[in-house]
Amino acid sequence: MMSWRRRPGPGLTRLWGLYCLVLGCWRGAVGCPASCRCSSWRIWCAEPVPGIASFPVPQRSAEGDNVTEIYIANQRKLESINDNEVGFYVGLKNLTVVDSGLRFVSRHAFVKNVNLQYINLSRNKLSSLSKKPFRHLGLSDLILVDNPFKCSCEIMWIKKFQETKFYTETQDLYCIDDNNKRTALLDMKVPNCDLPSANLSNYNITVVEGKSVTLYCDTTGGPTPNVSWVLTNLVSNHESDTSKNPASLTIKNVSSMDSGMWISCVAENIVGEDQASAELTVFFAPNITFIESPTPDHHWCIPFTVKGNPKPTLQWFYEGAILNESEYICTKIHVINQSEYHGCLQLDNPTHLNNGAYTLLAKNEYGEDEKRVDAHFMSVPGDGSGPIVDPDVYEYETTPNDLGDTTNNSNQITSTDVSNKENEDSITVYVVVGIAALVCTGLVIMLIILKFGRHSKFGMKGPSSVISNDDDSASPLHHISNGSNTPSSSEGGPDAVIIGMTKIPVIENPQYFGITNSQLKPDTCGN
Repeated sequence: MMSWRRRPGPGLTRLWGLYCLVLGCWRGAVGCPASCRCSSWRIWCAEPVPGIASFPVPQRSAEGDNVTEIYIANQRKLESINDNEVGFYVGLKNLTVVDSGLRFVSRHAFVKNVNLQYINLSRNKLSSLSKKPFRHLGLSDLILVDNPFKCSCEIMWIKKFQETKFYTETQDLYCIDDNNKRTALLDMKVPNCDLPSANLSNYNITVVEGKSVTLYCDTTGGPTPNVSWVLTNLVSNHESDTSKNPASLTIKNVSSMDSGMWISCVAENIVGEDQASAELTVFFAPNITFIESPTPDHHWCIPFTVKGNPKPTLQWFYEGAILNESEYICTKIHVINQSEYHGCLQLDNPTHLNNGAYTLLAKNEYGEDEKRVDAHFMSVPGDGSGPIVDPDVYEYETTPNDLGDTTNNSNQITSTDVSNKENEDSITVYVVVGIAALVCTGLVIMLIILKFGRHSKFGMKGPSSVISNDDDSASPLHHISNGSNTPSSSEGGPDAVIIGMTKIPVIENPQYFGITNSQLKPDTCGN
């Protein structure tokens, strides 16, 4: 930890002036005294003249929020740290007051300075110091060397504090005894000066709602410790008696809202303090505090909230009959908070067959409760008024039922069997019809090819189509039409062909074609 020391000389003065110029001193804004130098994050008061008698106070409270370090030295007029003087600096982490006239520290001096980590009060005039100003702080260092402490029980806590801390350098702390003799603090012995202790009569309090319970706290220590009860947010009526040992606390007409609360007994004297705590467990009958009509999630969900201790068992009824849960309809618990359970009845793809009244029954050994809700998932097919919801639009992860097994697979009421069967039948019909249509089409095409594929590729029909497929490339009549496609095709006899719009008589030369009439195909001949 860096220690701040005052070094005289004009060089340091010039350096500090430049430092303030760079960081921006705010002497006027904070009301910085003449003996101090103030920046946005530090206050440094080391000049003995004219000196200060109290902590600098900012003109506006917000101006002190960013100050993390206060260093005060050589201030003989500063004799006390009073209530709320340091409270303006809520961000303060390091506080140093050394070589000054400090004699007293108020018990509430650092109430608002919860961020304090380092305090150095060395070389002052402290003869006694209470633990209360420091009890709520998480200090890493508390330096108190060279103070004229008087040997007493009031500073015994400093000895205990040293014994529980691990220092790289041991502090040489001393005190002055009744004989005006200097004694090491670690060797100080004071009669009837011990740390207090607290013990409870019961550390696990159990009670039924509406009943009363009494808790006792036995304390020891010297001087005799003061006893107090810490009852944060306790709703039930209660009364305590701390004038006797053991101290007592009576909680009357216990409310279920206090289940899970912690009750603490605190014993404190000038040496230190001790605390003992117990948990309050309240048993009560189930109470269904919330149930609502179904909402679409990843699945349909009938949400509910049930309170009860011990945890209740849950049973659903559909139209007055027991609803046997299955993989399609089941209870899911999503959140457990103390004795409160938040969940839903989950339904997978419900139909109009699942419409109706649903009743939730919660039961434990102390009683039961039931609530009913009407559910409408969709209308009867054909009336067109039912809601259409795509459950895949929603995503919600569920967890297993933490309230026990409520599943009975016999006579289960489900909604997906009928709809799934209908969908499968429809798809099968479409597939069969499509395959049959493709097969029929293929057969028709094949028949057409087989029937007409034997004709000449010239497309020549009738008795004049005498050209063989084997020699069509050598025929002088290649690409010459013969048939009845012109008005004059009936004239000129069978040995005539038409070229363009002119009919030309043709005499076939068997030698030229290289074939005989006996080689011609029968189907090309003809009457």
